[in-house]
Amino acid sequence: MVRAAAKAYYRFILLIFNCLLTFGSYFCFDMPSVLQQQFQGNLTCLNSTETNRTTDCVEGLGMTPQQYNLLYAIYAWTNAVVVTLSGFFIDKLGSGVAQDRIIAFWFKGKELSLAFGLQLTCSRLGSVLNFFLTPSIDRNFGIQWTLWGGMLLCVLSFFSAIIVSVLDKVGTKQLGLDAVLLEDSKKVRFQDIRYLSLRYWLLVVTIMFFYNGIFPFVADASKFIQDKYSGYSQQEASYIAGAIYDASLLLFSIAGILVDYVGLRAVIALISAVLTLPVFALLAFTFVSPLVSTIWLGVTYSFAAASLWPSVFLVVPQANIGIALGLATTVQMIGSGLCNLIVGQLLGNQSRSLKIPVWHWQRVMIFLLANIISCVIASIFLNIVDKQEGGALNKTTKRSEAVQEETPEPSETSPLLREQ
Repeated sequence: MVRAAAKAYYRFILLIFNCLLTFGSYFCFDMPSVLQQQFQGNLTCLNSTETNRTTDCVEGLGMTPQQYNLLYAIYAWTNAVVVTLSGFFIDKLGSGVAQDRIIAFWFKGKELSLAFGLQLTCSRLGSVLNFFLTPSIDRNFGIQWTLWGGMLLCVLSFFSAIIVSVLDKVGTKQLGLDAVLLEDSKKVRFQDIRYLSLRYWLLVVTIMFFYNGIFPFVADASKFIQDKYSGYSQQEASYIAGAIYDASLLLFSIAGILVDYVGLRAVIALISAVLTLPVFALLAFTFVSPLVSTIWLGVTYSFAAASLWPSVFLVVPQANIGIALGLATTVQMIGSGLCNLIVGQLLGNQSRSLKIPVWHWQRVMIFLLANIISCVIASIFLNIVDKQEGGALNKTTKRSEAVQEETPEPSETSPLLREQ
């Protein structure tokens, strides 16, 4: 392992395990979306008055739309509480197993968005496989064993996290940077939050509003498709909803390469938000095939994610990356959780097995559209402030490389990071 630390491909080996780190959690995250009928189905279909009105009685957990969306809100808020504190301790005690923090250290400059794109691609592979495999697994083995299978994938991801931690620790030691990183970490204080720039907070707000449109939609997309568009089975609706992640799986790495090559991250984020507006307009006011909207949303999501998240690394000092990413994720999760609750209220508390009226779904799509409009406004201000503060987010590739050549960092001149 010591000998491997002297080679440039060491960081790409680390990247592979880093990508596997979140595969299991991303697979499990949208399992409720695929199994929404089962979560909201009747506690029992035997002797149910509902069977007199429909032949599609689905036995399940008996949740209302409000209770179902509360599941996503609880997940989001639990995550929000954890990630800020974990981000602080990561900065204070060292990088450990923080996925984005490790990418920020090992991949810099022109490879940053590529590495981030590969990470998101692997994560979204978990989401894609969930939408394709979970319906069949549930049909053959039942909901209990389906959920246990998701837990086993999370265990595998946990072991990947251990491997990443070891590789990161050994690599920084071989580079002779472990002492430097530890010294920088000792300087980190929780009060440093107040020194984060306006540009950073605008970036955080932009991320929040964009994801406010994505995650709450995915959570209810399968049932929405069945309720509004006739002729789709649960499995077909799951496939269509999963097309968001199918498209992003194919495009994340490509989007990362393009963003690395072009630069102009804040501009690309603004364009991605603007191009997302028609998606929710189509879903709210037309009966155009939902597959068009989900693929379209997957494309804009890919470019938005490839430009927004790596931008955090460009506006925050290296020593504060952990807490900055933690805060960004916290704000995003708080926003998504609130949106899930609002969506649940908009859908109402009606019978679990009957279709939700289309006009209820229309209100939901208008609400999600309002979030994307807010994202556009926030990204406009982000571009304005970025220009006032030196334009780090919108530098082209050539300008960025010129700056790096003038101010090289010790880690960038080390063989492990320099060799291509």
